[in-house]
Amino acid sequence: MLGNDDWWRDAVVYQVYPRSFADANGDGVGDLAGVRERLDYLSELGVDAIWLSPFYTSPMADGGYDVADYRDVDPMFGSLADFDALVADAHAKGIRVIVDLVPNHSSDQHPWFKAGLRDRYVFRDRPNDWESIFGGPAWTQVEDGQWYLHLFAPEQPDLNWDNPEVRAEFRDILRFWLDRGVDGFRIDVAHGMIKAAGLPDVGQKEGPQAEMLGDEQVPYFDQDGVHDIYREWRPILDSYPGGRMAVAEAWVSSPERLARYVGPDELHQAFNFEFMMADFHAKSFRNVIEKSLKEAELVGAPTTWVLSNHDKPRHVTRHGGLARARAATLLMLALPGSAYLYNGEELGLPEVLDLPDELRQDPAFRRRGDSRDGCRVPLPWISAEGLGWRDPWLPIPAEWSALSAEAQEDDPASTLNLYRAALKLRKRHPALGGGTLTWLDSPKDVLAIERDPGLVVVLNTGEEPVRLDVAGEVLLSSGPLAADGTLPPDTTIWLQR
Repeated sequence: MLGNDDWWRDAVVYQVYPRSFADANGDGVGDLAGVRERLDYLSELGVDAIWLSPFYTSPMADGGYDVADYRDVDPMFGSLADFDALVADAHAKGIRVIVDLVPNHSSDQHPWFKAGLRDRYVFRDRPNDWESIFGGPAWTQVEDGQWYLHLFAPEQPDLNWDNPEVRAEFRDILRFWLDRGVDGFRIDVAHGMIKAAGLPDVGQKEGPQAEMLGDEQVPYFDQDGVHDIYREWRPILDSYPGGRMAVAEAWVSSPERLARYVGPDELHQAFNFEFMMADFHAKSFRNVIEKSLKEAELVGAPTTWVLSNHDKPRHVTRHGGLARARAATLLMLALPGSAYLYNGEELGLPEVLDLPDELRQDPAFRRRGDSRDGCRVPLPWISAEGLGWRDPWLPIPAEWSALSAEAQEDDPASTLNLYRAALKLRKRHPALGGGTLTWLDSPKDVLAIERDPGLVVVLNTGEEPVRLDVAGEVLLSSGPLAADGTLPPDTTIWLQR
């Protein structure tokens, strides 16, 4: 039984990238039945909800973010019956289900685009100077000479949100999935959809026009009119029982701009990507945490914390090793607000950097040479040959045998059991989840916070052990502690005063 309409305010949400999570039918691609089979694993891990990356009908030009039918499941992932069974079983185990919504663009195989309904997309007689996020021009010419806009791959034409039929369609799509029991939506490119009137040139001559985490205003992102869309959506979410919610993937130029997406008449949350992009250093983490909490105060909503996802290198690699990744995770899980985990991070998986070019499927790799495939490699479930997969869609490194869920199950020091212990403590400790934090005095390479009542969290990002100025019972540590009572480098500890 699911209660508490405000569950999302301090939830731990686990992102499932479906084709890489678990494969039930042995075709090398993960599927919804595979997720359903692993619900006990997710329940034991201790997550409150799962977020499913797109599983809709799609030609998979961009990993499912090119949607051809927003109301059906692609056969590679199963069927609507599989989805309904997954939701029912998840709810029975107390796990909520969030689905991805992709409103900025559809697939070029969507019935609207194939039927030539150009008023539902962005067409013009001449292209402007806008560039694709994936590299190259953001315009492709069709046979009669007109051009259509695609801020991502050419197979992902941008929808025209000035057309009332587009708006009505997505309101209906929301209701379709809410009627099937979903508990919320992750809004892809939530800062897109509305373009500046007249589609003016950016005018930039050198370098990329828009970094996904930058401070530049561009005429195709974060336009004020996008908020009208969310003000149409919020009453729909509020009309359903059980605390249905929406979280924005919005890359904008300032905390003040991001705060505008969140509120009682718009979305419930927005992803905090700055924490994910912070350096592994006490000063960097503190600056981002302070900024994020101040931003949350602007709208009276809790912030979100994330270290890895399907678009960025895994934080084991990004932060420089497993010890640092574990330390950053314990810091994140101790912060007020909600936390989003990415499938496989609980196994301590690194980024795969040596995938053969011919196997990479990310359209960004083909257009600009960057690839997100390394964080999308299928998860290792068992230590035997194949690691739980038969001919997976991306090869799994053989050395991941030692990182498999099976290999870590009975090892009390494993990363899997660290995550389990941390999430169990987070659920039962009164200081964790929502609330506030207090900064404690600490050396320059050390970050120390207190969560009331009485939980002290200390992270040592320096190169030398540090002696703790606080005494208490050790509840959890991200790595072995020194015999002399000092906190080793690259280690986080939770202490109960």
